[in-house]
Amino acid sequence: MPIDSTWLRCPNCLLELEPHGERVIGCAHGHRFDLSRHDIATLLPPRAPRTIGDDREMLESRQRLLESGAYKPVADAIVHAAEHVADGSVPRGADSREHPLRIVDLGCGTGQYAQRLAARFPDAALLVADRSPDAVRMSLRAIPAASGVVLDLWRPLPIRDAIADLAINVFAPRNPVEFARIVRPGGRLIVVVPTPEHLVELRRLGLVLDVPAGKSERVRTQLEPAGFRLADDSTVEYGISADAETRALLVGMGPSAHHRAEAPQLPAGDELAVTVSVEVLSFDRV
Repeated sequence: MPIDSTWLRCPNCLLELEPHGERVIGCAHGHRFDLSRHDIATLLPPRAPRTIGDDREMLESRQRLLESGAYKPVADAIVHAAEHVADGSVPRGADSREHPLRIVDLGCGTGQYAQRLAARFPDAALLVADRSPDAVRMSLRAIPAASGVVLDLWRPLPIRDAIADLAINVFAPRNPVEFARIVRPGGRLIVVVPTPEHLVELRRLGLVLDVPAGKSERVRTQLEPAGFRLADDSTVEYGISADAETRALLVGMGPSAHHRAEAPQLPAGDELAVTVSVEVLSFDRV
């Protein structure tokens, strides 16, 4: 599906982007950006670091794990938190009622969480955004009607002001000032972060990285000065039975895949009870 350029602004001069020919978008200052054959726009600022985000192996591990249903309660909680925007509990404003709900996934990964939102809100306009081109491609395969952009979450975002009714940020970097700029007043930002109990059994084996204590408190201290107010904070915690394959996916899907040292593995036939524990933080844009 052709990209919806009404989401986007130029990463160079910050003017709005519009279609310029069949597979090109550009701004009034003459900056032009070719779309990939998957209709993805790569909108990185000048001199952006040439990192590529999550690699294909990490993303494939994440996709297999999420498709197994191991994180379904987390996805359920995100959809539940989003209901407050769609049902009017968080007012959208008179002008917004004439347009579809606009949802952006900031750090979309494989697109599994955005896919759940697309299924729940089929009339919504959806933008999936990640630093990894592979992640954006996987997300668009999961949600063909979405628009996709490769961007750097640490830098000024190539997304227009006050354009999103709902933004989600799941296990991804946060840019408080930019998030506040793109979420309209009265909109909502849903942030999902691990608690110290998340995958604690794997951590004791040296297989995954530590989760710093007080992570959710730091999220609040980052976002509230930028213009967000915490509306809801819920903990989702449950256990899964992880065989050797599931343990490998849990380790391989996150940053521990790059950073962990060699650690002892459990025998292949043994299963291990593993805790999934996250906080789902809902912030209203004030």
